[in-house]
Amino acid sequence: MTEKEKKAAAEQKQREMEEMMRQAQESYRQEYASMPYDGPVYGCRREELMLPMQDGVRLYTEIFKPEGLAQFPVLIQRSCYPNQQPLYEINGAELTRRGYGYVVQTCRGTGKSEGHWEPNVNERPDGRDTLQWLNDQPWAESIGYFGASYLALTGWAIADIVPPRVKGMMLTVYGTDRFKSAYEKGLFRHDVLTGWAMQNAGYPVTADYLESCRFRPHDKVDEALWGGKLDWYQDWIHATRRTDAYWQQGWWKLLADVPGNTKVPVYIIDAWYDHHFGSAINTYASLAPETKEHSWLDIGCWNHMSQPCIAWGEQHNLENGDIHRMLEWFDLLLKQKKQPEKRVRTYIMREDRWKTLEAWPAPVSRIEKLYLGETTLNAEPAEGERTFVYDPETPVPSHGAESVLTTIAEAGSLLQPEPDYRPDVVSFVSAPLEKALPICGQIKVHLNVSTDVDDTAFTAKLMEVFPDGRAYNIRGGITTIAADLPEGQTYTPGQTAKVCVEMWDMNWTVQPGSCLRLDVSSSDFPQYAVHSNYAGVWSEQGKTRIAHQEILLGEGSFVELPLHEN
Repeated sequence: MTEKEKKAAAEQKQREMEEMMRQAQESYRQEYASMPYDGPVYGCRREELMLPMQDGVRLYTEIFKPEGLAQFPVLIQRSCYPNQQPLYEINGAELTRRGYGYVVQTCRGTGKSEGHWEPNVNERPDGRDTLQWLNDQPWAESIGYFGASYLALTGWAIADIVPPRVKGMMLTVYGTDRFKSAYEKGLFRHDVLTGWAMQNAGYPVTADYLESCRFRPHDKVDEALWGGKLDWYQDWIHATRRTDAYWQQGWWKLLADVPGNTKVPVYIIDAWYDHHFGSAINTYASLAPETKEHSWLDIGCWNHMSQPCIAWGEQHNLENGDIHRMLEWFDLLLKQKKQPEKRVRTYIMREDRWKTLEAWPAPVSRIEKLYLGETTLNAEPAEGERTFVYDPETPVPSHGAESVLTTIAEAGSLLQPEPDYRPDVVSFVSAPLEKALPICGQIKVHLNVSTDVDDTAFTAKLMEVFPDGRAYNIRGGITTIAADLPEGQTYTPGQTAKVCVEMWDMNWTVQPGSCLRLDVSSSDFPQYAVHSNYAGVWSEQGKTRIAHQEILLGEGSFVELPLHEN
């Protein structure tokens, strides 16, 4: 890419970011305006403070207070995104109008705050110092913490050490299982973390995103294309297993343990097509039982930016905004001063409605198995095989995805190409369903496979095919042979191996008259790093080679569907 092209791409990206911010501002205003409020209306007093941390570094802090009140409940968030200032201004004006105080602080090394920016690691001490300061203010009657994405991370960073006046948190589209947000079976989530690293390196990165994702060996990309080594990114791309020391000690281990030690109620909100969904579900499962009894979980249908992302019809009950949830939650906690009772709600795909469940995961009524035939999905196994050639230099593009952020337009349930639309994609289609199929939980695809290289990847994507022939993805996932081998074992080319694509949870009712379709391939880029077909750490591979893939049909190759029937 020439310098002129880079400049044009950067300008286009800037225009897109400005438009996204404009849309976000309008959405905020509309959602606040739609919320009924018949209480006293207050004016707003705004203050600025450079708040010193224990080490002397000062962080830029804005304080919005309702005029005429000496003491009031306060909502706080800490952010590394100073470019979202217009949203903070709207929060300040609207929350003070309703009798809340609002505090927003810019993270260390970002915006007007002093210090060096390094993602994640300073949020616990800085958040602790900030909340302790707020807890000591005579005007702060009670405190609630809220935020989405990185602003939720800053909340989770201190959820287990909050001072007494903090009564609860609302944390959206984030989870404390960072490994789950970074890897799936040894393959890195490029579209989440490579894109985020380029945008938050601490200096401008003008390199082409897809070129960066393709760069080999990838552990040289920061110095070769970005303009400097990012040690924290290097840590991410080398620690490929959950058992690696990077995830089992230090900051990320501490963060993973926070939910089990959290005592205040937490409202966790995530979405089927948010890239942090898998981590968020693990976080909810990790809450201490006594905390879970007073916490809420909502799982909706939108992407990381709370945007609708379904291409197959109108949805009238998405509830895809955080403002109404925030006010409901904190009005209960801070104004009514009540303890919430446990609540789990999920949006059911293809029914356009929300359902309250007794728990998540919901109880499984039964497991439905569909076996891979030559081109079909059947109730009984059939012998045979399907083969294809996988070339890492021509990966299958991500389209209809769970864990994308940089190419967020590809997130969601989108119209899929025809079956077998590429030579390296093999499709299996069921007969039309006679009755509805209420999928609720984790879908798994088990495959018996063989290849002529010492390691490779396999992807699976399950979709509903409507009676008119249009197909829309339900869930997808990826695995590698190495990741599914017993610890310490290696794969010999030509052997049969058992692999399992473990998809993220889903609540989707396949409609009568529809078919199910499964596509199997070996790449899904840039949602995941492209497997080189060499064994070892993906980021250290400097070259690729072609692999000849074989799927062995029969009892070992099937789709496992958890059903929840009323």
